Amino acid sequence: MSALSFPKARYEPGVADFGNGSFAYLQPDGGWGLSNSGLVTSDGEALLIDTMFDYAHTRAMLESFRRASPAKIRTLFNTHHNGDHCYGNALVEGAEIIATEGARTAMTHETPEGLAKLMKVAGNMGPTGEYFLHCFGRFEFGGIAAKLPDRTFHGHLAKQVGAKTIELIEVGPAHTGGDAIAYVPKDKTVFTGDILFVEGHPIIWAGPAGNWIDACEKIEAMDAEVIVPGHGPVTDKHGVARVREYLAYIQGEAKKRYDSGMGALEAARDISFADFSNWGDSERIAVNTATLYREFGAKDVPSDAATLFGWMAQIWNDKRGSRP
Repeated sequence: MSALSFPKARYEPGVADFGNGSFAYLQPDGGWGLSNSGLVTSDGEALLIDTMFDYAHTRAMLESFRRASPAKIRTLFNTHHNGDHCYGNALVEGAEIIATEGARTAMTHETPEGLAKLMKVAGNMGPTGEYFLHCFGRFEFGGIAAKLPDRTFHGHLAKQVGAKTIELIEVGPAHTGGDAIAYVPKDKTVFTGDILFVEGHPIIWAGPAGNWIDACEKIEAMDAEVIVPGHGPVTDKHGVARVREYLAYIQGEAKKRYDSGMGALEAARDISFADFSNWGDSERIAVNTATLYREFGAKDVPSDAATLFGWMAQIWNDKRGSRP
């Protein structure tokens, strides 16, 4: 691993115009729920990559894209099922929605109604509720009507948008069970969804980590110059390599601690992030270590979100307590 430390990236919110009919909508600082979306246009048609976590953020994104391009959004591609990439689907009227079969299935279980109910009681949940509000308190989940994909695919789907072919490529399970990316060869651009968190710690909800590393290598092998992550600033293949290095690093460090008999939460607290010291949301290592331990064969490591958010809350509060 390199000993270099990279400063936290600063980037502007709103639309990034790549000059070729492709755009990104960016939400700094890329932390919890602050995801990116993309727009690929050609001959008056457009494909939208992902919506936002709630209606207010989705409306802001759609209006910004309308000012950037008059192209009609005929297709919406959800890269995966997490709400910060699909809860605004209902606001994209008249578009065919596409996702992997795995993503669509998961959307039926992780609903905005459930999240809205949880937010109402978070104030009575102690440290875990406080952390939950820290993550999601800026969003309004009440009144969101979930809209599921109209079309699903496995493996690969080529979608034509005007003169451009967009390659939709399933790369999960990795971050979630149904991850996919969008590659636009004509524009040398990739929209990765949450396969990439740039300047922020990725979170392995599903795994295996090896699949995620393979997905990074697949992106690195593409003829791409512009790479739009699910969270964080626009990057290039160096940014992809850093995520791949992070995943390989925590995989190796977690295995050492698993082999020594250390518990998963203790291991999460023990792993050093000196080489990633400027990356945000480092408490996500609690989820990553739990997922990796289960991969290694542990039978007693929890997988439910409630417990894992509790673990992250503990580490988050540990960090806050250590501040001068």
